[in-house]
Amino acid sequence: MIVVAGESLIDLVPEPGAEGAGPLAPLVPRRGGGPYNTAVALGRLGADVAFCSRISTDAFGETLLEGLRAAGVATGLVQRGPEPTTLAVASLGADGSARYGFYAQGTADRLFALPERLPEGVRAVSFGTCSLALEPGASAYEALLRREAGRGVLTLLDPNVRPGLIPDAEAYRARFAGWLPYVSVLKLSEEDARWLGGSPEEWLAKGPSAVVLTRGASGLSLHTRDLDVSVPAVPVAVADTIGAGDTVNAALLHGLAGRARDTEGALDARSCALDGLAALDADGWRDLLAFASRAAAVTCSRPGAEPPYAAELAP
Repeated sequence: MIVVAGESLIDLVPEPGAEGAGPLAPLVPRRGGGPYNTAVALGRLGADVAFCSRISTDAFGETLLEGLRAAGVATGLVQRGPEPTTLAVASLGADGSARYGFYAQGTADRLFALPERLPEGVRAVSFGTCSLALEPGASAYEALLRREAGRGVLTLLDPNVRPGLIPDAEAYRARFAGWLPYVSVLKLSEEDARWLGGSPEEWLAKGPSAVVLTRGASGLSLHTRDLDVSVPAVPVAVADTIGAGDTVNAALLHGLAGRARDTEGALDARSCALDGLAALDADGWRDLLAFASRAAAVTCSRPGAEPPYAAELAP
């Protein structure tokens, strides 16, 4: 099983065809949140996946749960609370890239509490986005990261930085550096990398076995202590880029899980997870990145975070 830990929220995105309407363009509510999108993408790809979060009991929370269940995502690790659902108001650039304003004060996902344990058979846990920036829940997610890494579980971190939610940038950067010894795979965008500072070589020296960098229309690159591999982006008519990076997270984890079943590598028994990553050669990583690139292209071709189903990526 793969567990995705982090927030869910409602994205309010400009209605398709409302270009030029400015700030008064009609907004359409869509299910979202980086970890939520990652979990849904994994479910649509056919992975054994569970979502670990705290979701409101309001109407938005109910539809978020419906989206998880429809994608085949297990919800037994979801905590519930009466506080409202976080809202993210998106504005789209000419290239389809999104910027967000958040309404997150006193919302349910901020009150996430560390679960006593995860189910037996968990092979990987994915973290990232607002959940690691907003207290008090951020400390609980960080404790989960440290605990599961200490148990030998493969961990993926996508910081997916939202500067508007971070009151003290330098404190966050220091905290990010403190997470790295507990991270197996660090995935981040070029924009995140610039904001955080540093380089793949510096991050690898602090703990991760692999760094995957998303470079928009320039594709994806992989860096380990021994390898540097890149693949191009798949050309597509971009509706928007919402959920594209989350889809990459899911594709990477799903691809690693499939490799584990085929070769007893990658996401093999917990104690061997890092050894499995280290055993991937350049061709294996190139295939995995190409799969992630194809998956992200499908998401970019559709408005909102609508990741592909497995049948859409079949050769």
